[in-house]
Amino acid sequence: MKMHDSISQFELAFEQEAALERRRREQLRRRAAARSRARRIQRTEQHGKVAFSVLVVALTVTVVVVTVVMFETLAWLMG
Repeated sequence: MKMHDSISQFELAFEQEAALERRRREQLRRRAAARSRARRIQRTEQHGKVAFSVLVVALTVTVVVVTVVMFETLAWLMG
């Protein structure tokens, strides 16, 4: 009977350790997924900031060029 109790205790300890290991692996998997999601969001935000900056610069250059050309044309027509 003593041997049977010892084996039962060993099996119970093994099952508990296996369950703990499964929870640990699942937690690590969730953490890795969250880090990956955070990196993807960060890259998307960075890309958006760069694209917005390029758009602002392009619009500014366009306004400057159109203004200069407009005044040059006006000066040519008046002169």
